[in-house]
Amino acid sequence: MKPSKERTKSSKSRLRLLHQYYSYTGFYSFVGKSILKALPYLILIVAGIYILNSFFNINEALVKLTETLPVYGVLIFFFVSETFMGLIPPELFIAWASKLSRPWLYLMSLAFLSYFGGLLSYFIGKSITRIPRVHNYLQYKMQKQLKNSKKWGGLLIVAGALLPLPFSISCIAAGIIDFKFKGVVMFGSLRLLRFVIYGLVIFNVL
Repeated sequence: MKPSKERTKSSKSRLRLLHQYYSYTGFYSFVGKSILKALPYLILIVAGIYILNSFFNINEALVKLTETLPVYGVLIFFFVSETFMGLIPPELFIAWASKLSRPWLYLMSLAFLSYFGGLLSYFIGKSITRIPRVHNYLQYKMQKQLKNSKKWGGLLIVAGALLPLPFSISCIAAGIIDFKFKGVVMFGSLRLLRFVIYGLVIFNVL
């Protein structure tokens, strides 16, 4: 019993130290301010999608698209979506894979396409910083924010890989803040785990 108690205590102390680190470095306040800044844009995007959906059923159109296109066409469409913004929910494509003769094969194809799409998005983010105006803005007006972002770039990638957030946007952001590509490759691999978990759930439900 003692070793298990010691492990529990050590894990609690690690979490406490992690919490203290994020508090001292200003991580929580940085995230809060970033969310507040991004909130108006997120509201506009959600409102735009809602208005568009009221005139044109987006979900139904996407389902028809997966039914109309050949398998390779759906995979290409998914890869493009996951590379540029990734706003189309991957669950739709996982549901599509569940109806095929070899669902797990296509599920893993989707997982790797999403992962490599994210890695490509990282270089899109890097290329954005080469635009002179963007480069100057980041260097002179966002220097402090960039410094903080580099500290927590790993968390940014993990959140995009596992949570229902666009993985592509997280990777583009990592490229913009010049987060190490090795870290993107490592943390981004959790994207594969998310597809396996979603596959287990969706394949059993459908």
